[in-house]
Amino acid sequence: MIRIYVCSKNSGKLKEFTLAAQQTGFEDVTFEPLPGLAQIATPEETGATFEENATAKALYYSGFTHNVVVADDSGLCVDALNGAPGVQSARYAGPDASDEDNNNLLLRDLGTAAHREGRFVCVLALAQQRRILAITRGVVEGTILPAPRGNNGFGYDPLFFYPPLNRSFGELSPEQKFLVSHRGNAIRALLKELPPLAAKSPSSAV
Repeated sequence: MIRIYVCSKNSGKLKEFTLAAQQTGFEDVTFEPLPGLAQIATPEETGATFEENATAKALYYSGFTHNVVVADDSGLCVDALNGAPGVQSARYAGPDASDEDNNNLLLRDLGTAAHREGRFVCVLALAQQRRILAITRGVVEGTILPAPRGNNGFGYDPLFFYPPLNRSFGELSPEQKFLVSHRGNAIRALLKELPPLAAKSPSSAV
């Protein structure tokens, strides 16, 4: 059994990791919150890219356990806003912003823009004892709606319209979203890296 500690306080992200292991048939892999995560100071995210932030977080949190950890950095990049919110997606409307705050600011900034193309990006970094084991990236393309649609998901999901399914991410079930989402793509890529990593990292087996 490979136990991987997820270094995120976002319950929505943790559910997606768990769903990933179930849907892809990796029954010998479990994703669990890093023990004591609530008491660990959150590192500053000063990177200019998702890769830099995910790597920094994975290295930081891997110092609190001997086990394998995975850190996520993800966000929404909108062409009309020169890639914003980008790495500031979770803090777009301020350090303590809610999902609603961020969504409202995004709509205000976009205004009546005719071109509303954007993409969700997710980068995952796997680490153990301050050593990076793997980095994967997932992307999904879509457009930004003029108003939220759907009550599922989290973050910008209600505003992100996915043309192939003719729905917003907020209108998809967790299972539907995982099949096409940026995080789903990144997790599937990460799971493919696990068999050789498990052989190299015997302390990850419990």
